[in-house]
Amino acid sequence: MRYSILTLATQALQKQQRWPQIIAPEKLKPHYDIIIVGAGGHGLATAYYLSHNHDINDVLVIDSSWIGGGNTARNTTIVRSDYLLPASFALKNFALQLWDSLSQALNFNLMYSPRGYLDLAHSDGELEHFMLRANAMCLGGASASILTNSQIAEKIPALNLDQQSRFPIRGALFQAEGGVVRHDAVAWGFARKSSEKGVHIQQNCAVNKLLTSNGRISGVSTHRGKISANSVLVAAAGGSERLMANAGVPLPMEPINVQAFVTEPIKPVLDHVVNYNAGLSYLSQSDKGELVMGGATDGYLSTARRGSFARLEDTMMRAAQIFPFISNLRLMRHWSGTADIPMDGNAIVGRTEIENLFVNCGWGYAGFKATPAVGWKLAELIADGKLPEMLKPFALSRFTDGALIDDAGIGPYPWLH
Repeated sequence: MRYSILTLATQALQKQQRWPQIIAPEKLKPHYDIIIVGAGGHGLATAYYLSHNHDINDVLVIDSSWIGGGNTARNTTIVRSDYLLPASFALKNFALQLWDSLSQALNFNLMYSPRGYLDLAHSDGELEHFMLRANAMCLGGASASILTNSQIAEKIPALNLDQQSRFPIRGALFQAEGGVVRHDAVAWGFARKSSEKGVHIQQNCAVNKLLTSNGRISGVSTHRGKISANSVLVAAAGGSERLMANAGVPLPMEPINVQAFVTEPIKPVLDHVVNYNAGLSYLSQSDKGELVMGGATDGYLSTARRGSFARLEDTMMRAAQIFPFISNLRLMRHWSGTADIPMDGNAIVGRTEIENLFVNCGWGYAGFKATPAVGWKLAELIADGKLPEMLKPFALSRFTDGALIDDAGIGPYPWLH
């Protein structure tokens, strides 16, 4: 069924007629051409582009939980492409271009809102780095500008620009196309369109082992039995490390908890996304009026997906420094997810040493914003067998070659500090 105003009116008049299920219930087959482990945004996007761009529909997307119930549902929905290094920028900017028309392509309202993203600078040195990043973005084909404090005040009157504060704001990098996208709509939009094409989606069916034979992937083992496949993609976020280790492919990454919060709804006060870099606290306002906030990782290894008062207090303290009125608001909800973070802080995407076994993990903070681009390029790799240029820098082999992607500037590269 195609969603439209006419369809909505017809369904409203025919009260006894139920809306069809978004995904059809499917009986598991013993063999598939391609199995994708992980029904989050990345796994479902890959399935969609395999069917849409390459006409490959003999695909199973399988997950231990529900569709989009992992990190896709446990983020703050921000999309942007304000990266300095070419590898990260190219992928995120391709994704930002896809977000713009994805609702029409999927016939599903993803609620993409390009409201603008502000990255606040707190020193002259940080502002100089932002200028470098803005110039690199413009050379790469994106739009970016540097805002003065007076320009920031025009956009966000509620922001505290007092120069006597502990971390005064010296300016900001602004990307107009940055914004937010509804995360669960992304997962269900990709799932619905993939299912229409014949892709099977199996929820609540955990993969406990990857099956290999003579250096080649042969399928997966689940609690419902073994399923064979010609190719397997592991896109299970924090669960990828365990699965890959069982197959003899160790991944240099660690699981760390990341938390987010939502306040009670208030009248519109913030129509941009704001990132406060002094210790990290980022905010946006939802369509319901709630302030959505996130902060830094917990700082210790964990897969518990539980909250902590220490991180909550730390994030709220910083948010209140730039928006003092927040101190009068009540928190409504809180959630956390497992960020799988490699040693250079960037994703691992592409082939592995096991033939026809592909991996997509290690996205940490940056996974959601890259969703459609990763799905597009991984589908291209799996279908054609040729590694797209955009994915080459994210290969697992970079950790032995030394070609790390150090966006944070914390590695052994003085020119990035």
